[in-house]
Amino acid sequence: MGGGDVDGDEGFRREFDRLYIQPEVVAHEQFNSIYNYNQMDLNLMNPQQVTRHARRVYVGGLPPSANEQSVAAFFNQSMAAVGGNTAGPGDAVLDVYMNHERRFAFVEMRLVEEASNAMALDGILFKGAPLIIRRPADYNPSVAVALGPSMPNPHMNLAAVGLTVGSAQGLEGPGRIFVGGFPSYLAETQLREVLESFGPLRGFELVKDRQTGNSMAYAYCIYQDQSVTDIACAALNGIRFGSTTLTVRRANQGAAQLQAEQQAPMNSIHVSVGALPTKVICLTQVVTADELQDDEEYEDIMEDMRLEACKCGNLVKVVIPRPGPSGQPVTGVGKVFLEYANIDSAAKAKGMLHGRKFSGNPVVAVYYSEDKFANERYDG
Repeated sequence: MGGGDVDGDEGFRREFDRLYIQPEVVAHEQFNSIYNYNQMDLNLMNPQQVTRHARRVYVGGLPPSANEQSVAAFFNQSMAAVGGNTAGPGDAVLDVYMNHERRFAFVEMRLVEEASNAMALDGILFKGAPLIIRRPADYNPSVAVALGPSMPNPHMNLAAVGLTVGSAQGLEGPGRIFVGGFPSYLAETQLREVLESFGPLRGFELVKDRQTGNSMAYAYCIYQDQSVTDIACAALNGIRFGSTTLTVRRANQGAAQLQAEQQAPMNSIHVSVGALPTKVICLTQVVTADELQDDEEYEDIMEDMRLEACKCGNLVKVVIPRPGPSGQPVTGVGKVFLEYANIDSAAKAKGMLHGRKFSGNPVVAVYYSEDKFANERYDG
């Protein structure tokens, strides 16, 4: 009986082996018959169901006030504005599923082609929030290619919604940075100067309204040395410009990372709008509270800073806040402030010191408010 079982198993395996067809070795006619059978199976399914994975787009980074209705209305208006509708008049959006807690949605379009066109809206501002638009996890590109265009129409008028093809093409790459939330009146040269305090830029684009030429209050940039990308994002994200707050992040970071960043307490380096050049430079990632406790070590650090900072011009003052005698917290601990006699010297110091290693740490150098420094306010 056992032998019969073995023979039966072997027979089954032989039959199974014959049924396992590898496309690369099967005859052309046989492969076509298998393909046609699969196609027939697909044709029996609901066409909407077959194309659904290619008609949906993932939308992340939604603002807290967003809901299904507002998301649908926004995409309907945006698609119409850029000329992304290909099914004729009417709304491009069929349905919206939204996760309110995690602030993302799946937007279902009428056609595969319209979903592909919607991919070009990545980075569009919705109620001040830059949206992340991606293909959903169930998207199958090898199947989708037979269902309709998989790339956005290159002739769409993206400028109608504040986007440009040039920004995506000229600044593509893992180091691409989104910068938003600054006042629309901020000059391009001023914004570039803020960004270039961390190193020279390989590319930069301030997005402007096509009709008026006015700033849309967001931009994209990429550094020549992409090792400073995260340093710049950490230092600039959360800086206040009057009544607005900067948002600076990697443009292509994942939705989950962006969500965590939005919900996490703001622990980035806050600099009182060290945006415009001043005579005062603030250095961070230079010293720790423990290093400043010891009087002798504190004086050594102070002397090292003086010697290095004097190389850049007429140094007026060095301030290194340190913990109180009993270890009580003091505002500004961990930062070093350098005051120069003129802006030229300060600019030279910023350029020379930024990115330098001090005690093994890459230094971040930014401009600091002269008024706050004069009033001994080191909380920026």
